[in-house]
Amino acid sequence: MTQRPNNYAFIDSNNLYLGAKSEGWFIDYRRFRVHLRDMYHVDKAFMFIGFLEQNQGLYRQLQEAGFLLIFKDILEHNGIVKGNCDAELVLHSMIEYDQYDQAIVVTGDGDFSCLVRYLLEKGKLRAVLAPSRVRCSSLLRKAARDTLTFCRDFRHKIEYKKSTP
Repeated sequence: MTQRPNNYAFIDSNNLYLGAKSEGWFIDYRRFRVHLRDMYHVDKAFMFIGFLEQNQGLYRQLQEAGFLLIFKDILEHNGIVKGNCDAELVLHSMIEYDQYDQAIVVTGDGDFSCLVRYLLEKGKLRAVLAPSRVRCSSLLRKAARDTLTFCRDFRHKIEYKKSTP
């Protein structure tokens, strides 16, 4: 009997949300978490997200769906909200490095190409899930090679569908 892998997901929440939205659909986070567990054997799914006081309900829903939230303080300047979580995601993937068998990185951002390349070289990368085919960085595509999958390829499993009354 083979032991089930102990994989972790590291999710760029803003990129995931905006990537799906740019293609005209929304993520059902509960279904997405189930997909990560069933398809990629993800035991822990870290979601990196900017913190806004008024989003407490969203944070609660994400935690109830099984995500471990890593918050980034938000900066607001001239009405523009900024909460870049890239450094936190990279750092956390290294802090947890010895705890997981392989990582699933969820992003389309080329800033993560160095992390993806490193994990791939060390045999620690299971997959890169890019939220949008169009908005996926060429740097990330090159680094991820054959580990790259686009979320729309399994959209039917994770898309939010309004329930009918």
